[in-house]
Amino acid sequence: MSRVAKNPVAIPAKVEIVLNPTNISVSGPLGKLTQTLTDAVKLTREGDVITFAAAQDSQHARAMSGTTRALVANMVKGVSEGFTRKLMLVGVGYKAAAQGTVLNLDLGYSHPIKHNLPEGVKAQTPTPTEIILTGVDKQVIGQVAAQIRAYRSPEPYKGKGVRYDDEVVAIKETKKK
Repeated sequence: MSRVAKNPVAIPAKVEIVLNPTNISVSGPLGKLTQTLTDAVKLTREGDVITFAAAQDSQHARAMSGTTRALVANMVKGVSEGFTRKLMLVGVGYKAAAQGTVLNLDLGYSHPIKHNLPEGVKAQTPTPTEIILTGVDKQVIGQVAAQIRAYRSPEPYKGKGVRYDDEVVAIKETKKK
């Protein structure tokens, strides 16, 4: 059994879970998420706790039991607390402005970039060089953050670009004559 799958997922009081043989649906105060399940994992609900076990004795089933547990735990946390991801813009003239479902970025190109945010993701710009993404689905928040970072990833000589808040950019030494 996976070490991750050994830990059960506790269900908070304000979260409702519907278990079907093919999928799981989690709803809470911030939204609703669904995830399809594989046949390799057995989910059992005992009161306000969900436990996970491999259905067969195979490497794939053991691995999927831990993966499924992590996905369900992220769903429960997402609908109850939500997820945030912070991006920093480093560079002269780099700025961002959130306008509804569109994020306007000026990243040193000859044209502004308009990034359309998917449904369920909200962007805030407390300062022109900060972007805070919030939502209930951890995977979608991470994907949107990676797409925004890909417009101008940090370069290694001055560190200019879009970076995650907790990212450390190793600055290279310039070439000497």
